[in-house]
Amino acid sequence: MPLAVYVLGLSVFALGTSEFMLSGLLQPVARDMGVSIPTAGLLISAFAIGMVVGAPVLAAATLRLPRRTTLMALLAVFGLGQIAGALAPSYGVLFASRVVSALACAGFWAVGAAVAVSLVPVNARAKAMAVMVGGLSIANIAGVPAGALLGQHAGWRAAFWAVAGLSALGLVGVVALVPRTQVPTGDDRPRLRAELRIYRDRQVWLALAATALSGGAVFCLFSYLGPLLTDVAGLDESWVPTVLALFGVGALLGTVLGGRIADAHLFGTMLGGITASTVVLSALALTAHSAVAAVTLALLLGFTAFFTAPALNARMFNLANAAPTLAGATNTSAFNIGNTVGPWLGGLVLDLGWGYPAVAWTGAALAGTGVVTTVAAMRLHRAAGGSRVIATSAAYDLADAEAAPDPSRTTH
Repeated sequence: MPLAVYVLGLSVFALGTSEFMLSGLLQPVARDMGVSIPTAGLLISAFAIGMVVGAPVLAAATLRLPRRTTLMALLAVFGLGQIAGALAPSYGVLFASRVVSALACAGFWAVGAAVAVSLVPVNARAKAMAVMVGGLSIANIAGVPAGALLGQHAGWRAAFWAVAGLSALGLVGVVALVPRTQVPTGDDRPRLRAELRIYRDRQVWLALAATALSGGAVFCLFSYLGPLLTDVAGLDESWVPTVLALFGVGALLGTVLGGRIADAHLFGTMLGGITASTVVLSALALTAHSAVAAVTLALLLGFTAFFTAPALNARMFNLANAAPTLAGATNTSAFNIGNTVGPWLGGLVLDLGWGYPAVAWTGAALAGTGVVTTVAAMRLHRAAGGSRVIATSAAYDLADAEAAPDPSRTTH
């Protein structure tokens, strides 16, 4: 695996720490800002909304810019967003800083994913994505619990300062190790209209739905894992960083195993992982009052959630081979649509007074729907006669884009 892919994974570690560390800081943030825990939870959704909007918009806007330069600029903006969050005098300013940081994070994910898959053979795409997703997993093992611990002892603002430092480290790594690339200027130059043709394929939309439902299922519960552990399972607040770390351990193990087998067993990995998440969330809803069960199932949820991640990403890149940057951007948006809807639904359930176990049931319902979507995609895939890869965008030019054949036809 090229060293540059690991550098991208390191940068994702910083991004992921910022994205998810609020799950361990909801209580101190809510107290400091004078808002309820569901309102504080909207800061997680704010980040996800920024990711949803930012990924396709920034991917399109930077399509013809050098990718290394784009990555550097996005990391710099992300770091400034963390500083703004650390200095935020009010909930509104903190909310805005999360959106700005998310826009930069989204762009980095979209462009970084395209760079990662461009550096490896087609049959190693899931492994390359596993390295990037592995940065997210390690963020859950180390970054998120460390942020929660730092927040408990030095204040939640210290966690934002720490992430700003991590983003600066990632910027240095990108400058030093990601290779310079020149955007093609001939017939193979990126063309937005041609790349947009991938969205005519039903399989692309099914893949996006699976990603959104899988992410929404997990983060519906994960966003409120800290309060569930303390208010329902009866654990002391000091246990929250440890349990978050266990979730991260499960996430890393799932990413490693999923990345190893996804290239050879794409649908099996997706279906098995999402089904397992459904079972784990249902079990958590039934046993949330048991501290031992809650801690164990948190670890298992991390495993099942991230076991599917390399496959979900590889599936999208295989389908949208014509538009690698938009493929990464759109899948990032889909994942964060889930991250937006999941915590929002969880907060709605809490506002209705149904309690934290009902949040787990809501996550299980989302995951079960993801299973149905994945089965539909698998049947359509088999009916089409096997692997479906849309022709490369170089095959089209602006003059005859409308006359080109239906991109949903099999070309592999």
